[in-house]
Amino acid sequence: MLYNLGETKAAVKTLVQEQTDLARALEIIQVISKLTQQELEIHISELVSLALEAVFPRPYKLVLSFELRRNRSEADLLLEDEDGNRVNPMDSVGGGVVDVAAFALRIALFTLKQPRPNNVIIVDEPFKFLHSIELQAQVGILLKEISRKLKIQLIVVSDQKIMSEAADKCFLIENKKGVSVIK
Repeated sequence: MLYNLGETKAAVKTLVQEQTDLARALEIIQVISKLTQQELEIHISELVSLALEAVFPRPYKLVLSFELRRNRSEADLLLEDEDGNRVNPMDSVGGGVVDVAAFALRIALFTLKQPRPNNVIIVDEPFKFLHSIELQAQVGILLKEISRKLKIQLIVVSDQKIMSEAADKCFLIENKKGVSVIK
């Protein structure tokens, strides 16, 4: 097969232009990706940090750290104390802190979903490792405030009696011979 020199030069010129266009498109995508990550970081970090601040006297702040791994952007979730020390929440903090942060992350992600299918969130024992009565009372206030400000209904299953004091309505469910009975 013989190639015409003029056609080959034209093909090379076209390929060089395509390569330039693809490189520019990649730059644009990277800029948009970075801006999106920054917006997500602000939205998620602020909401989770506010929740932690509302419950704990010496709260952590949530920090999202975006890292490029295996040619993909991944987010590391870290907690930062008031001295600026960053820790992995699964390794270094109590279960109550993780419970509050995990709940706030769920709420943050729920608020990002558009359109929302409904405004109801059902959670089962979301604060099971939060043993302090004082902190449980703070969580009750936090739940009420989240529900009011975000206009969502929270249905929380819990055996922590102090949490029920913040609820608008409570149902006691007992197990009678293998059957759940609502009182």
